[in-house]
Amino acid sequence: MPHRPEIVCICGSTRFLDQIRAANRDLTFSGVIVLAPGEADVSITDEQKAALGALHLRKIDLADRIMVVNPGGYIGESTSREVAYARAAGKPISFTDPAQDVS
Repeated sequence: MPHRPEIVCICGSTRFLDQIRAANRDLTFSGVIVLAPGEADVSITDEQKAALGALHLRKIDLADRIMVVNPGGYIGESTSREVAYARAAGKPISFTDPAQDVS
């Protein structure tokens, strides 16, 4: 049976969409299956935002590890929740920029 590629879930604020896309591209070209945040080009309702947040937690469930895109060390409320969820699930976590410990 062939080796399954690593699955990485990218987490981070959608304000860093360009950096998230770059991380997605770099990981994909290195042979990784990437699960990325849903992109909302237009404003979305609170209900839609909550649904996307719940869906992203399921992506974390599928992933072997998560990569947090956090330029300047920034980690917002949603990303903090995702990091805590991944930690509770025992997923390895990496950061694109040095970050303080996120509980």
